[in-house]
Amino acid sequence: SMEGEIVELRRLIQIKKKYRCQLYIDEAHSIGALGPTGRGVVEYSGVDPDDVDIFMGTFTKSFGSIGGYIAGSKEVIEFIRHSSTMCMYGDSMSPGCCQQALGTFEVLTGEDGTDLGKQRIKSLHDNAAFFRNALIDMGLAVLGEDVSPVVPVMLYQLAKMPA
Repeated sequence: SMEGEIVELRRLIQIKKKYRCQLYIDEAHSIGALGPTGRGVVEYSGVDPDDVDIFMGTFTKSFGSIGGYIAGSKEVIEFIRHSSTMCMYGDSMSPGCCQQALGTFEVLTGEDGTDLGKQRIKSLHDNAAFFRNALIDMGLAVLGEDVSPVVPVMLYQLAKMPA
C-alpha cells in the first residue's frame, strides 16, 4: 500500500474461503519489489496464486513503462473487455512500452540468464532500509513495515524539518 503496509494475505485467503467470496489483489506497489523474483505479495507471502481471483498491477513503477494489467479467469477478463470503457475507447500500449515491460519481467525472473533481477530487488530493499533508518535517526515518524520498499514519512511535526 501507499502506507508501506503489507497485507496479511494468508489470513485474507482464509476469510475468502470461509465466506466464499472473490479476492482482488492490487499489486501496484509490490510487483517487481516483493518476493525473491519480484512477483509481488503473493510470492512474498508464499501462497498459491490460484487462491487470488483477480490481480491488478502497473508497469509504471518497477517496470519503467506505462500501462498495467489485470489478470484473472477467462470469464472475468472477457467481462472486463466487453464492459470497460477503457477497453472500448482506450489505446493499446506501444510496442516499445510492451517490450520494456516484458524485458524487465525477464530480468526480474532471471529468464535473461543473469541474477541481475535478484540483485536489483536486494538493492531496492537495502536502499529502502537505509533511507528508512536515516529518516528515523532524524526523528521523523516513518510508517509501514521494514521490508516494504514504500517509505511513508509523516511531516506533521514541522519543527523537526530542517530549514
